[in-house]
Amino acid sequence: MSSHENAGTSVLATTAGRLRAALAPKALAEALIAGSGGFITIFLLSWLNDRLEVLLLIAPFGASCVLVFALPQSPLAQPRNVIGGHAIATIAGLLVQMSFGATPLGFALGVALAIAGMILTRTVHPPAGADPIVVLLASASWSFLATPVLIGASTIVLAGIVYHRIASGKAYPTT
Repeated sequence: MSSHENAGTSVLATTAGRLRAALAPKALAEALIAGSGGFITIFLLSWLNDRLEVLLLIAPFGASCVLVFALPQSPLAQPRNVIGGHAIATIAGLLVQMSFGATPLGFALGVALAIAGMILTRTVHPPAGADPIVVLLASASWSFLATPVLIGASTIVLAGIVYHRIASGKAYPTT
């Protein structure tokens, strides 16, 4: 067998092993529990969005749910990071919008300022890195900081606290 064939066989064996592990009852249950937390949270935000006719849902919240429900022990999933990261990144986007608008420079500067701001405030939350882009694409006003950002991020955190205590048994928050 050539080394090329050995590499192919090794990849197949590794993939098969990962598939078996993913389908193990414990892993499957953990995946369903995490997915259910994200489902309930995004459903709630979307439902309230429709009922109250107030924007409460933005795309980065889906990624925030991945961290809060799948990796609740991660420092990036802690309430300070979820709420603070979204707040800092949105402020960066709003400030850039006032100065540069939705231009290539504005998009790049918004994300750069969001990253720097989150690092300086120790609120790094990767999904929030998209917030300046959302702000600029939506031509958002300062009210965007309250709704959807602060209310939505706080809802994700509160849902995570309640959900982990009831359904997953995992500690959240950990800090």
